[in-house]
Amino acid sequence: MPYSFSMQDASILLWLLLPVAVACGWLAAKADQKRRGINSSRDLPSAYFMGLNFLLNQQPDEAIEVFIKVLEADTATVETHLALGNLFRRRGEVERAIRMHQSLISRPTLDKFQRSQALLELGQDYLKAGLLDRAENLFQELVQIRLQTDAALHFLVQIYQQEKEWHKAIVASRKLARTSGKSQGAVIAQFYCELAGQLIAGRDFTSARRHLAHALTYHPPCVRASLLLGQLESLDGKDREAIRAWKRIEAQDPHYLGEVANDIAASYKRLNDESGLYEYFSGVLQRHGDVVVMLAMADIIRHRDGLEAAENFVAMWLRIQPSVHGLHRLIELNLSTADSAHRSDLALLHGIIERLVAQQRGYVCLQCGFRGSSLHWQCPGCQRWNSLKPVTHTMETTEENMHHA
Repeated sequence: MPYSFSMQDASILLWLLLPVAVACGWLAAKADQKRRGINSSRDLPSAYFMGLNFLLNQQPDEAIEVFIKVLEADTATVETHLALGNLFRRRGEVERAIRMHQSLISRPTLDKFQRSQALLELGQDYLKAGLLDRAENLFQELVQIRLQTDAALHFLVQIYQQEKEWHKAIVASRKLARTSGKSQGAVIAQFYCELAGQLIAGRDFTSARRHLAHALTYHPPCVRASLLLGQLESLDGKDREAIRAWKRIEAQDPHYLGEVANDIAASYKRLNDESGLYEYFSGVLQRHGDVVVMLAMADIIRHRDGLEAAENFVAMWLRIQPSVHGLHRLIELNLSTADSAHRSDLALLHGIIERLVAQQRGYVCLQCGFRGSSLHWQCPGCQRWNSLKPVTHTMETTEENMHHA
């Protein structure tokens, strides 16, 4: 059975590596002194062995105090200061990390690269402490001096997302794309969608359309932009344009078709285009066997051809593709025509199946496995954009779907 590396193991490993970092820093400083012709007779401080003894006896707090004294006695080890400050931050001792990195920045002997490393670490300390303004100022300074640029821009984007400053997030992401050579289009599209959503709520449809056009330019497969554009056109009384926007989702990612199936049907009905409605859903159902689309088709058939035709359609579908949602709908259809002798039994079965349906509703993140009852475009678990998918409604398990994806 393969060994699983836990967070506790990682913490222990960090503690074991700390004395190595101190020793390496001391040796590097001694080698530097030798190269510059400085005669130093100092040996490895005895306090170092005392700190190592504390570590071996699982007394990390006492060990840290000793190593700090070692560093205070020999301040030439910049890398060791950085490593120790990073370790403080990882352990949640942010104030100590901040003091460590602030003292390092105050050294007049640091070269530009060493100072940029310390600024980057201090910015992360502030970010961990929730001091976003201070962190932002440090990361902006690094961008201006063009050192640690990619990392600084990455953290700036993270800050602007937390503060919901989407315009700034877009600007920083564009710079990151230029400096790193890696596309940020998918993320930038989400930022434009955030802005568009705010504008739609304020009924500024003209500006919202412009932002959604930008989103689709940066990332043509952006489902969220098409979904929002359809909502916008529907609110503006333009059902044909709304249908056109929603239909684009099939080519972008058919997993999300169920999110707009009922909206598309409602727009067709407002247009009194029953033949167009039937033709579209028949075609989609043949191309993509999504159970939500099937349920919408069942409603269309019931309205057009009657209850019995809808029952036969759902029963035929269940023979080909069994699903709890399909069975739930079939029982609903039968309840409306059942006689009194069978109605109570069907109602009991309907209640049982309804609980199963409730368990299968929702969304799952394909990156971290987070589950939620509503669609988040940014996963609350891993913070990845556009990683949540609707939970599959067929008999196939979610784990198998994640494997296939």
